[in-house]
Parts: sequence; C-alpha cells; structure tokens
Amino acid sequence: MNAVVINDNSFLRQFETKVDGHLAKIEYSSQERKVFLTKLVIPEEITDESFKEDFIKAVLHHIQEKNVRVVPTSPQIAGFLRKNRQYKEMLPVGIRI
Repeated sequence: MNAVVINDNSFLRQFETKVDGHLAKIEYSSQERKVFLTKLVIPEEITDESFKEDFIKAVLHHIQEKNVRVVPTSPQIAGFLRKNRQYKEMLPVGIRI
C-alpha cells in the first residue's frame, strides 16, 4: 500500500488527501460509535488505478484506530469492503454487505 496521508476535516465532515494538487475525499457522517461513509470523490486528474484502494484502506485504518464501526453507504466503498473481507469486523453487528 502506498502511503496516503489522511486529513480528517471534521468541519466539512470528510476525510481528505491531496495528490498532485487535487483533493480526493470521502464524505462521512458520525452517529454514536459509527461512521457512515457516504460519498467517494476522486478527481479525474488522479489516474493512478491503485489510488482509490489505497485511499479507502488509509481511511479505514484511520477509523479503526478510533475504535468505531463503519457503515458504507457509498456503493464504491461497499464494493471495496465486499472484495476485502479483512475489514468485515469493522461493520456494526447485523450489517452485511
């Protein structure tokens, strides 16, 4: 995994990272001990195929350190979690994707 530096912009409720001057972000909302990942935005100028996966992994590791659960409402993030079952334990009880 390439090192992706994550900034948690709590004012705008998004995880951010800059790549070549372009801002990629995952929007979220928090409720109790859960983080709802609602939207993935990657500018089309970022053409690195592996960037999306590296970015999502970095955000999930950031969330994991806070010991909260993840609810993926974005289809792209839900698809990532379907393919990467090692993050299954981050889902709240009763949530399956």
